[in-house]
Amino acid sequence: MPINAHPEYIEAESKFHAASTDEERILALEEMMRHMPAHKGAENLRKNIRTRYKKLKAESARKAKKSGKKGIKKGDMQAILLGLTNSGKSSILKAITNAAPKIASYGFTTNEPLQGTLNFQGCTIQIIDMPPIASENFDKSLLNSADTILIVVEKIHEIKTIQDSIKNLNKKAKIIIIFNKIDQQDDENKRKITATLKTKKHNFTLVSTKTDEGIDELKEKILESFNVIRVYTRQPGTKQDSVPVVLNPKSTLKDVAEKVLHGYSKKVKYAKITGPSSKFTGQKVGLKHIVKDRDVVEFFTE
Repeated sequence: MPINAHPEYIEAESKFHAASTDEERILALEEMMRHMPAHKGAENLRKNIRTRYKKLKAESARKAKKSGKKGIKKGDMQAILLGLTNSGKSSILKAITNAAPKIASYGFTTNEPLQGTLNFQGCTIQIIDMPPIASENFDKSLLNSADTILIVVEKIHEIKTIQDSIKNLNKKAKIIIIFNKIDQQDDENKRKITATLKTKKHNFTLVSTKTDEGIDELKEKILESFNVIRVYTRQPGTKQDSVPVVLNPKSTLKDVAEKVLHGYSKKVKYAKITGPSSKFTGQKVGLKHIVKDRDVVEFFTE
């Protein structure tokens, strides 16, 4: 423990000692370096931490290269499938995305994170299937940046087991419970499962990848879990809407224009908007106009 250490440094040091993966240790060391004491007495400490950081980064890169593991770049909207072995995560990934994961009846089939793309209502959502929680390849660090966590279970008691394993990670992420293989339950059991999940106030859906029960509802819930709005652009004089621009709430038309093309807003003279934020169809507005979900906008340039 360094003399006169900032509370932020002490907290980062605690995270380092509690870390269970190289990724978590690297993140903690980066935070420690940001808050290291600057006085002369901590000179050796600063040197030791930087050396440890370099060695850990090099070792992590060596392991990744040896295993052939590829990094996953986070998408604008990202959801992670989480569950115990044989819970059916890979089947769900296949059912809702363009991915073709390996699916088998034996456990621990998924041994590295797999990603697919859910294209739904004009939005592109990144879905990642994680190795089972008990797997040696389970990497908690990916959960830190996830927007939504999809907990896949076959039994009610599994929910607490999984939540306990991630309770210190990413408390900002939305959680959806996916009660899988519901085709194996009769109507009475379905009723009881639904009542229990409602009582515990879970955001949930019952699904079956064999019968497709609940799959559309699951897609809806995943999209709704992201705090975003969709704005469609249209070429003046046409009726064809584009793929939506995905933005944060309270965004303006200037934000829309910049998302379409960086620097484009400077060329826009005015816009016409139709939808929830307009007073009437084709309302003429400026770039400061605040857009709402499912607005349709036409930009007019000089």
